[in-house]
Amino acid sequence: MASARARQKAAAGCAASLDSDLFQALCEPVRIELARLLIARGRSDLGALAAELPQHASVISRHLAVLYRAGLVCREKVGRHVYFELDGPALVERLEKILAQLRRAVPYCCPGGAIR
Repeated sequence: MASARARQKAAAGCAASLDSDLFQALCEPVRIELARLLIARGRSDLGALAAELPQHASVISRHLAVLYRAGLVCREKVGRHVYFELDGPALVERLEKILAQLRRAVPYCCPGGAIR
């Protein structure tokens, strides 16, 4: 049986992982759809992305800014256009870090299997 201190530390680690800016950025359906579009189309500008969604371009721009601040997309300004693309390597690295944190914490805080 894990000590109360180990359990609290593990629980805090899990909570911090799940409360990351990554998950907060992906909690909005429009942002999930933007990620899907960027996966399917690759590098795209705001106009091309906004043309695929019912929201106004200014709303899409704000959602892309959230994804950018969370480190999920890269952006490049070329003339009057701003191009976005999913930052796959950064996303994989962040997910691997979260997974490693959860792997360390699960035996202490939420081993599962007890209730089925």
